[in-house]
Amino acid sequence: MPWVATVARWVLGGVFLAAGALKLPDPDAAVRAVRAYRLLPEPLVAPVAFGLPVLEIAVGLALVAGVFVRTAAVVAAALLVVFLGGVGSAWARGLQIDCGCFGGGGEVAAGETAYPAEVVRDVALLAVALALARWPGSRLALGGRHAEATPSNEEGERVP
Repeated sequence: MPWVATVARWVLGGVFLAAGALKLPDPDAAVRAVRAYRLLPEPLVAPVAFGLPVLEIAVGLALVAGVFVRTAAVVAAALLVVFLGGVGSAWARGLQIDCGCFGGGGEVAAGETAYPAEVVRDVALLAVALALARWPGSRLALGGRHAEATPSNEEGERVP
């Protein structure tokens, strides 16, 4: 299982790194994307739009490097729940927006939304994040006590 967790860490971390890095160069697009959901009061739109990419990059780096894996996985899971809520809300209200998940975002022409694919992607990533939160032990990690999975017997004692 440690190698499966390693791949899961890299995939989830890579997605969060890419999402954050693609938003950083165009803060105006990030603001448009957050505003398009029509969920936050206007004074919160810019702070969320500017802070989210930084948080995504931090979570992605922690997962890829293998440090604070459980914490990063829990934060990733929480973010994914928020993202699913936002996409689900936009879909239910009939908004025609690009999610802005990997940059861009905002209003799009009718029929150009990809809500079903976004939900499936985010649910799959949420499952990975929850699994990593439960079983953070993996290989090639810089983290301390969770860096390597340790086999144990039925009583939970370490097996050499």
